Amino acid sequence: MALFARPILTNGATHPAQQFRMLVRDLANGAEGITQGDDLKVTQRSTPGGGVTVGDGSGVIRGRANTFQGHYSVCNIGSVNIDIAATGSGAGRSDMLIVRVEDPDYEGSLDPQVDQVTYFQVISNVSSSATTIPDGRTGIPLARIDIPASTSTITDAMITDLRKVANPRRTRTLVTQSPASLSSGIGSSTSYSYFSTAAGWNIAIPDWATKAIVKIDVSPIRYDLGNFWGQISATFGSSLTVQPTTLDDNQGSGTRRIPAIIADTLTLPASYRGTTQLLRVRAAAMATGQTGRIYVDSGTTLVADVQFEEAAR
Repeated sequence: MALFARPILTNGATHPAQQFRMLVRDLANGAEGITQGDDLKVTQRSTPGGGVTVGDGSGVIRGRANTFQGHYSVCNIGSVNIDIAATGSGAGRSDMLIVRVEDPDYEGSLDPQVDQVTYFQVISNVSSSATTIPDGRTGIPLARIDIPASTSTITDAMITDLRKVANPRRTRTLVTQSPASLSSGIGSSTSYSYFSTAAGWNIAIPDWATKAIVKIDVSPIRYDLGNFWGQISATFGSSLTVQPTTLDDNQGSGTRRIPAIIADTLTLPASYRGTTQLLRVRAAAMATGQTGRIYVDSGTTLVADVQFEEAAR
């Protein structure tokens, strides 16, 4: 049969399991992985011991036994303890913990009516650099556990997170600012100062965001009074800094205008998620004693482009 004869949810019709798996594939856009950044996270046990704990969450898994097998939706409610075998005195070992789907329509002999077709599985003795399942089995990797020799207690330091979000969320914020007047000059100190008439932007951060890609255009900056050698940067909240761009101008004492761009990719701390943080431009001289100063004024426009992205956390 080349075409499923009845679309999903046609009244009075019946549908094979494969058709629903293909629907999951379509809705997942062909991707596989966890659903949200905190799903199915692997950690040490509350009291560290001979295994790990998998947290709750869900994901989608691509069937690998057949081209048109489709995708499986998996879900774990609550937390599950998984045993990890101890290592002997001779050498350490790396194990990979995965979510496995063993569908008897394509492989194995499990009975879905009585057997657990979806389960957590430990693949023992994988490469110490492995990040993907080392064979063709249907599943998604959650973590690699690198266990030293003579070790029976697993700690977080031994766990490498291998989870990937199937369809990570993204959102973009684009904001502008036009100073109403000339700012105070910056250049007399090698300590950073904010542009006094550019108050910055209060940026709302999604509660799922783990990364912010920040680009700020300041166009143009006003230079005056002499040569200027310095840096322009920005702060985002109390703990994050956009990496500086060097400003190096040798055009003497005349007034001139030159644009600048600063950009960075920032890893967001957990405390930032779901909060609003101030993003504000600042600058500093890189040498003392220079006469040049920089400003923003009513002829300057500041544009901040911030894209938030989700990853496993």
